[in-house]
Amino acid sequence: MADQPPNIRNFSIIAHIDHGKSTLADRLLQATNAVSQREARDQILDSMDLERERGITIKASAVTVMHRHKIGATADDLETDFEAPVDEAGQHKSAKGAAAEHGEVFMMNFIDTPGHVDFNYEVSRALKACEGAVLVVDATQGVQAQTLVNAYLAVNENLTIIPVINKIDLPSARPDEVADEIEQTLGFKAEDCLLVSAKTGQGIKELLAAICERLPAPRKPLMEQLRALIFDAVYDDYRGVVVYARVFDGTLKLGDKIRMMGTERTFLVTDIGKMTPKPVRVKELGSGETGYVVAAIRSLKDVRIGDTITHENNPAKEALEGYQPPRQMVFCDFYPATREDGESTDFGDLRDAVEKLSLNDSSFTFMPVHSEALGFGFRCGFLGLLHMDIIQERLEREGNVEIVQTAPTVSYQVLCRGTDDVVSPSGQILKVVARSGLRHDGTVRGDVIAELAKAAKLHNVPEGHTLVEVHNPAELPNGSVIAEIREPMCRVDLMIPKENIGDVMKLCLERRGTYKSQSFVSNSRDLIQFEIPLAEIIYDFFDKMKGMTSGYGTMDYEVTRYQPDNLARMDILVNGEPVEALSIIVHREKAENRGRQLLSKLKEQIPRHQFEIPLQSAIGGKIIARETIKAFRKDVLAKCYGGDVSRKRKLLEKQKKGKKRMKSVGNVNIPQEAFMAVLDTGD
Repeated sequence: MADQPPNIRNFSIIAHIDHGKSTLADRLLQATNAVSQREARDQILDSMDLERERGITIKASAVTVMHRHKIGATADDLETDFEAPVDEAGQHKSAKGAAAEHGEVFMMNFIDTPGHVDFNYEVSRALKACEGAVLVVDATQGVQAQTLVNAYLAVNENLTIIPVINKIDLPSARPDEVADEIEQTLGFKAEDCLLVSAKTGQGIKELLAAICERLPAPRKPLMEQLRALIFDAVYDDYRGVVVYARVFDGTLKLGDKIRMMGTERTFLVTDIGKMTPKPVRVKELGSGETGYVVAAIRSLKDVRIGDTITHENNPAKEALEGYQPPRQMVFCDFYPATREDGESTDFGDLRDAVEKLSLNDSSFTFMPVHSEALGFGFRCGFLGLLHMDIIQERLEREGNVEIVQTAPTVSYQVLCRGTDDVVSPSGQILKVVARSGLRHDGTVRGDVIAELAKAAKLHNVPEGHTLVEVHNPAELPNGSVIAEIREPMCRVDLMIPKENIGDVMKLCLERRGTYKSQSFVSNSRDLIQFEIPLAEIIYDFFDKMKGMTSGYGTMDYEVTRYQPDNLARMDILVNGEPVEALSIIVHREKAENRGRQLLSKLKEQIPRHQFEIPLQSAIGGKIIARETIKAFRKDVLAKCYGGDVSRKRKLLEKQKKGKKRMKSVGNVNIPQEAFMAVLDTGD
């Protein structure tokens, strides 16, 4: 790659989950001779074992390939037809005829992105580093919920989009209908859609030509000073943090002293290269190019995704527009678990595993917590339920630890009376979102007061009140200071078959949903939109919707706002003692029904003891539901073969006293499965 070509194309491959993005990326790599036939395998860019097993992409992967294109051609010659396999230095040598006969050299930098709604943040980051996007739609399934979301993300970034209909080799493919759906829902002309089979290679020549012809070249540099956008970073045990960046202005060279404009940290560049998909070293990255940078960065905390890299000696005056930080929407606790052989995971091992994993996933947050029932652990924040599931599995695999996980909860905003710091029952000061009015002690800096007051107007906080964020029901402050509890509301887009619309609407309304709109997609499917509280979605809404639609329904959700409602914390009391890990925030109208379901599940999970165990659900001081686990009882009357009834009564009374004394001093052993019972809503 010594001679940099003038023609550069930067694009992302975006689609709904399982529509063939990674297979298409594999085919592009093979067609451009980036990987040899011997190195080729399925999901080349999915490096994690977990990605391969589940068949999903979790982390976006950037790669650079070279391709020759004749200007104006609608189909290109493939490198595999006229080139020798690429050598170790990344050089492409012609095997048949002169290379120039096949057109000009184009450098293609493309990113294979995840398709699941939880990893939308990865997609938005990838699109920021591109000028175009290839939108892949499955010819058998058509336009689905995440297809729309990803297309709108690309449109908002002013990217040029090439619609591609994939899997046309399947017997059940219906490319013409899907092309009409794309025109109906997204506005692209049906005749502009490219028909491709990533599996067989059909249509790949036309796709490569369209990428070179339709997608724009990178914009011209606006200044001489270096400005490069960091769109990803991974941690390497030997080289520290490897930063993936897209250069917009200037040139980044080996040995440059660079500065991160956001964190104000300076580093010396020790290595620059491109993924082809093998790492290939280069001496510099010019304007419009994408590559990786190694600069002896020891921790991911020193790098902020979306930050701008510039030179230390000749810095740019203005940073590039970055990204919004990811918003964690689902929270749960991880505690060391006891294995079947009685051995328990040490808290130190869990801490090491969590810290190591956080180096490679900046959107995952954690903080230490303590529970009376489960001991020391971590309260973790995730982008969604799949993200939580992936993190748990990676911790157990990569960190070799056993974990018990509490029920997932969402982030609530609590409006409290007064302007003092709000303290949780555990003594922790809760995070302030907005505050109207000064604190009584007057020690807060003026700029902080102004910022909180500005947020108070944005979040509609009345005078003399404080808005705090609560991630755990056990952190909910004293009821006397709470004015209202606000829960996150989601805009939910559901793409469902027409025959299932009634059932899905009923499900949405049962989950406190509000109907918004319904629009036509095709003769067999409609797009309906609801507003539903996030707390009602995170348990089993998706599974139930999939079951009702026989797997044909798809959904996408986005948190739009926080809305006050009639919410309260429901505590679970076991033998009269509240168990904070089982507390949940519920709507008061559903509290009794939810409490009864939860207690009946706990009754099955908690084993019988030598004394009677009452299980109660309570809101404040009011008990709203109760179940009782009966005690083991010895037959004390077995030795009485008749005789007076008073003798039998005396023995029973003696046993009763013993059980009463045992109940007052006995401890209830709650198994780890009981904490998972909170997950199942059971409706």
